[in-house]
Amino acid sequence: MQKKLTLTISEEVYEGLRTVIGPRKISQFIEKIVRPYVLKKDLYMAYKEMATDQIREEEAFEWAEGTIGDINDAER
Repeated sequence: MQKKLTLTISEEVYEGLRTVIGPRKISQFIEKIVRPYVLKKDLYMAYKEMATDQIREEEAFEWAEGTIGDINDAER
């Protein structure tokens, strides 16, 4: 079931949403952004899904391992 919500935003932001997202897609866009913050189960499922993505995990590991030496380059 869906509920209607009234939000107050600046005209500039509203026009940006209409231009970039589209006039009939703003609600879906806002829900996708807000959902992980208010529904922890969805956040857990998203992390679980990301963890099963082997290519993404390998790229993340390579990135993390590649930056570990950068600490030696930092000025103290």
